[in-house]
Amino acid sequence: MLTDIQIAQAADVRPIAEIAEKLGLSHGDIHPHGHTKAKVPLEAFQGRSGDPGKLVLVTGMNPTPAGEGKSTISVGLADALTLRGRNPVVCLREPSLGPVFGMKGGAAGGGYSQVVPMDEINLHFTGDFHAISSANALLAAMLDNHLHRPNTLGIDSRRVVWKRAVDMNDRALRSIVIGLGGATQGFPREDGFNITAASEVMAILCLADGITDLERRLGNAVVAYNGDGEAIRARDLNAQGAMTLLLKDAIAPNLVQTLGGTPAFIHGGPFANIAHGCNSVLATQAGLALGDVVVTEAGFGADLGAEKFFDIKCRAAGLRPDAVVIAATVRALKMNGGRPKSELATEDLDALARGFPNLARHVENVRKFGVEPVVALNRFPQDTDAEVEAAIEACRDLGVAAIPSDPYTETGTGCLDLADAVWDVLSDRAPDFRPLYPDDMPLLDKIRTIAREIYRAEGVDVLPAARRQLEDCEALGLGEAPVCMAKTQYSFSDDPSLLGAPEGFRITVREVSPSAGAGFVVVKTGSMMTMPGLPVTPGAEGMSVDEDGTITGLA
Repeated sequence: MLTDIQIAQAADVRPIAEIAEKLGLSHGDIHPHGHTKAKVPLEAFQGRSGDPGKLVLVTGMNPTPAGEGKSTISVGLADALTLRGRNPVVCLREPSLGPVFGMKGGAAGGGYSQVVPMDEINLHFTGDFHAISSANALLAAMLDNHLHRPNTLGIDSRRVVWKRAVDMNDRALRSIVIGLGGATQGFPREDGFNITAASEVMAILCLADGITDLERRLGNAVVAYNGDGEAIRARDLNAQGAMTLLLKDAIAPNLVQTLGGTPAFIHGGPFANIAHGCNSVLATQAGLALGDVVVTEAGFGADLGAEKFFDIKCRAAGLRPDAVVIAATVRALKMNGGRPKSELATEDLDALARGFPNLARHVENVRKFGVEPVVALNRFPQDTDAEVEAAIEACRDLGVAAIPSDPYTETGTGCLDLADAVWDVLSDRAPDFRPLYPDDMPLLDKIRTIAREIYRAEGVDVLPAARRQLEDCEALGLGEAPVCMAKTQYSFSDDPSLLGAPEGFRITVREVSPSAGAGFVVVKTGSMMTMPGLPVTPGAEGMSVDEDGTITGLA
């Protein structure tokens, strides 16, 4: 059986100009990066007349170590829509090097439902992550330079909140001390790193609607506080212009293709457990302007990625989704029902039934936003017919269609039934999309609403420091901003061991921080951190490249 990288290496990848032509773009409308990828400047799609395309979100049940294949479903659905004669565009996030070399491996789909060139997308791609890390580093350097000589803004070195960023899992950088070595080496203080996917610069890039908005948002970022407790922003350091300069190319969406030749915009990559988990607004807008259906995905389960897509991204960009696909697997249902990963190949209808409430809760939650879901049952070879039929029947009892799909072993054809079911929703039902909470709801009430309505928590416990931070955020003018919950992806609760559909738990809010440039407030629950660590055996240990450039281990 071929690996993902072997399938990608054997693919007939078309010149990127041919893919652009499918979207009505000429060679002069794109900025090629080699033969198979390109940047699409904003002027190539902004201001286009005509009706925008339909917007389909792909989300999932809570992920498990068995894998659910949400990106693979997204690509398979887009390729199936192409086979049905539609003009779809798939919009995904750029992979972070941290998970690529850590636990997850590649993040460009899988099997015969991939975006290509898979190796370049998973590695440095067009340099967007490097530009984001550099802009983040520039602001950190200008901040410490201001502290060093002289501190005319009166910054309290104990209240610097802007962290550095690197696109790699490195737990040793979570909390560090900088500026040691004497008076000429800077001002000694505590500091730390976020992974680039959790940098506010990443969130800003993904929510900006153009260069002017990008610079405005960068200038709004809070970096520290002075001795009187007043916020110091990037614009107070005159950093926003140079940061925008570093991001002037990164802001343009990246155009590539699927194995089925469907145009794909891969742009931006915030995590969904510690950031807002969606590709860029600009990439989605490009797809809506140039195609008739946009298939996009939001990270992890619907309790994280989908909620943030609806309440943060759609609110910021004025998007109105038309349908939702919830990716699910028999394996994930059984794991949520208590079956260990090592025994998933054995039929277990009881474990499936015990785990089904997890999927049912996600279906109920999506409907709270006024959008009708379809369940994509991503079928694996070990799934028995009895298990698949049991999952379909349980979904039928909820009044939701569950469509067995096989994006992994077939390019598009394995998702034709799913494409038909999604098209039926797009054709027959007018969505009544609505966010979960209004803008003017107090921040604490927004947190409680998400915890109650999406997680099903019986209450929220806010630690004293976090309560003061909430007050600080409201004083900064963020009282009407959405909240971005940082929570484990494995559970509806903030305890990753509580699988299925837990009840009777409480959510603990331990820290709140302003992302004033991005326009939301980050709420950290449980033990979530913004710099992951590597596993015992990192995926990097199995990766290599030989003398002729052939990559191995990038699964």
